[in-house]
Amino acid sequence: MKLVIQIPAYNEEATLPQTLRDLPRSLPGVDRIEVLVVDDGSTDRTAEVAREAGADHVVRLKQNQGLATAFTVGLETALRLGADIIVNTDADNQYRGEDIARLVGPILEGRADIVVGDRGVAALEHFSPIKRLLQKWGSWVVGHAAGIPIPDATSGFRAFTREAALRLTVLGDYTYTLETLIQAGARKMTVVYVPVRTNPQTRPSRLIRSIPSFLALSAVTIVRFYTMYRPLRVFTTIGGLLIAGGVALGLRFLYFYLQSRGAGHVQSLILAAILTIVGFQVCLIGLMADLIQMNRKMLEEILYRVRKGELDRGLDADERG
Repeated sequence: MKLVIQIPAYNEEATLPQTLRDLPRSLPGVDRIEVLVVDDGSTDRTAEVAREAGADHVVRLKQNQGLATAFTVGLETALRLGADIIVNTDADNQYRGEDIARLVGPILEGRADIVVGDRGVAALEHFSPIKRLLQKWGSWVVGHAAGIPIPDATSGFRAFTREAALRLTVLGDYTYTLETLIQAGARKMTVVYVPVRTNPQTRPSRLIRSIPSFLALSAVTIVRFYTMYRPLRVFTTIGGLLIAGGVALGLRFLYFYLQSRGAGHVQSLILAAILTIVGFQVCLIGLMADLIQMNRKMLEEILYRVRKGELDRGLDADERG
């Protein structure tokens, strides 16, 4: 059983040494642990510091491409390294390395595909009251979208089985945290949360520059991927509301018409017809989107089989070599 701990990093030469020192080098049930640092185009000595501090593998991107891309590169590299379990943690030493044992425990026991560290966002001291409220509310929204209970949606402290990592496809360029949970829910993966502790904050968050921008980007991410994985539900709900509004206005016109006062309420009849027609069109769009979703599922399955085949062939070649 091989565990690869991946760490996306951008200009983290100051915090990376302590993060690496805190990582475990042996765990019960794990035969080998390797550490992978993905340098996301840093302008400081992040890559050199990672090597000096004992990272087994360092991948350096030519320019900064964002957390989602660095996370994806880390997953792909860890899979090529033959990882059976992949743990993702932050380079700013937010999470305690000793809690990695808690993350991999449910996977080793065979009862989880993905394990997420629950920081207890409602009680974190370095979060402002409004940020705690937003984190709690956002986790509820993502949980509703994913169809699974989610107490801490933005936690980056996660463990993945090899199978789960192969099936995840990160399409966004902002962050992977929300998208992968919605994907996991749509693909019926078992997601388990375990309580973890955090270290004192070493620097301000780079993802949350301001509350309005965080809300806007998170809302766009949730709506985009919820619509992608639940298109029929989204469009039929919108279409149903439009049709209901059209029917209500039609009944209103009919009421006045039966009372011989319909001439003054023709506008209601026109609006009712427009809402009903548009509602049916939106429902049809939902049916088309659902068919596209089925095609996307087939493409995802093909991609999964291709990736798995390539990785298996590569590992076999390494073993023969």
